[in-house]
Amino acid sequence: SILSYAWMVSHLALIRSETSWWMFVVTFIVLDFQGYWVHRWAHEINFFWNKHLIHHSSEEFNLPCALRQSISSFINLFTFFLLPAALLGIPTIVVATIAPLHLFAQFWYHTRHIHRMGFLEKIIVTPSHHRVHHAINPEYMDKNYSQIFIIWDKLFGTFQEELPEVPPVYGITRPAATWNPIKINFQHFWLMLKDAFYARDWKDKFRIWWKPTGWRPADVAARFPVKKIEDVYHFHKYAPYSSVALKSWAVIHLILFMILSAHFFGFIAEIGSPAIFLYGLFLFVSIYSMSELADRNPNVLFYDLARVGCGLAILWFQQDWFGLNALLPNGSIWMACYLLLSFIMTLYFRYFEPGEPASSNAHAPGIRV
Repeated sequence: SILSYAWMVSHLALIRSETSWWMFVVTFIVLDFQGYWVHRWAHEINFFWNKHLIHHSSEEFNLPCALRQSISSFINLFTFFLLPAALLGIPTIVVATIAPLHLFAQFWYHTRHIHRMGFLEKIIVTPSHHRVHHAINPEYMDKNYSQIFIIWDKLFGTFQEELPEVPPVYGITRPAATWNPIKINFQHFWLMLKDAFYARDWKDKFRIWWKPTGWRPADVAARFPVKKIEDVYHFHKYAPYSSVALKSWAVIHLILFMILSAHFFGFIAEIGSPAIFLYGLFLFVSIYSMSELADRNPNVLFYDLARVGCGLAILWFQQDWFGLNALLPNGSIWMACYLLLSFIMTLYFRYFEPGEPASSNAHAPGIRV
């Protein structure tokens, strides 16, 4: 956080209280109130939408959607919403305890398999409420920002019930058109940056960042139009060609990548700095290359050469893979084999099963409104 809660409670608290049960209840409510407004602003303000867009970019609605989070999520600009808790002197440990519980409680309702939940529909955010929030139907746009208690939407006029005659269509109205999470993280920001550069009016160069989400300078929009879904019921979901072989390899490669990620996080202290940044760079390039293969990008070999080159260079200079030899006999040899095998697979899918990039009626960077 730019302004930490610990600083606020130590400098601004009106009372000093011992930790008690009521503090946990108050903190949960304060966090939920904060969450409503942070969430709403993430949808309504151009700059903040860039951070939230990746969560909405999925054209499906399921539990993994809850895990689609921005690279910049580690930065919190809205700690000041916790001011009421700080004034009440609620200890930092209480906030640190409740915050992850509040976050985890938002995971379960990302599903289409739970329908109406009776009287709970009037109290908490249910899957039905959140399906509305993720939908791009005109009837559902910019509704249901609440995170746990649905009362905030009802108080501030943003509540919308799921309608039986309007099945939700999910995604963003300018589809990401890629499986690459790194691209999705920066698409909207890149569009705003270009719009600010090309805008002729200097006022537009500055206000574009704080205008409503989707706003573009009129002169830029006229010169550089971007496509947008006009009919949510007649657009093609992003689906580049994927054979059974490619899907099978994607699963195997994902498992291998998760093992590497577990090694990275499990031994991050032993790896130490600056080696962790080198390891992180390899993982970053790997994600980029793997998702470009899934996108059937004809330039995927360039990205995979960067991945393999980075990995082999690390092995050459370290004569090890960040301590892997101590955990696995001949670990560095196994790592080299993985790098070479994965590159051969990329060669195969590029030249012997090339496929075609997915066609879409909206390839431009994602803006939901």
